Amino acid sequence: MTTEPSAYHQRVAGEKRAAILAAATRLFLESGYDRTSLARIAEAAGVSKATLFKQFPTKAVLFDAIVTASWRSGDEDEAAQPPAGDPRAGLTVIGRRYAALLARPGMADLFRIVIAELHRFPELAQTQFNRGKMPYFASVRRYLEAEREAGTVVLDDADLAATQFLGMISNYVFWPRMLLARWAPERSATDHVVDEAVLMMLARYAPPPAR
Repeated sequence: MTTEPSAYHQRVAGEKRAAILAAATRLFLESGYDRTSLARIAEAAGVSKATLFKQFPTKAVLFDAIVTASWRSGDEDEAAQPPAGDPRAGLTVIGRRYAALLARPGMADLFRIVIAELHRFPELAQTQFNRGKMPYFASVRRYLEAEREAGTVVLDDADLAATQFLGMISNYVFWPRMLLARWAPERSATDHVVDEAVLMMLARYAPPPAR
């Protein structure tokens, strides 16, 4: 007799987890992190308290899961680092992937929760930084380092280069959303911003032409 969960039970468990994360994000945003209990989240998610506590015994663990889910690509194959050798193609893939990630409805909510609770719960910002932003940033840095090893870019500071590239995209795609509720650029506009960011990176870091 197998003890492995069936596909049905795995699907139900995934649906319940998603409902918990969505309910927690909404309640943290509406009522604040401190004033939202796990019991209230369970009620809003339509699950039992036992189900919630089994997966998320504390709010800190739950918030960690929200951050991790928010920064994770839905398709692991799509999340793979592009191969080195063609920085224009690779940076375009990374840039458009990043723009799509920032445009997710829950991403702005996540940042708003962190900013609103920063003075009382600085550990939330630390979780967001360590579990969300930094792993993604590190993946971009590794890609640039791979291109440097391949001889397709010339750069001394991969951290700075990654910051420049991601900053050019987020300053248009994401940060206006923190102040402008209806900020939702068209896909064509976002793609144009990514393409221009790629061209800026190539202009700055492409190796000099051979003599």
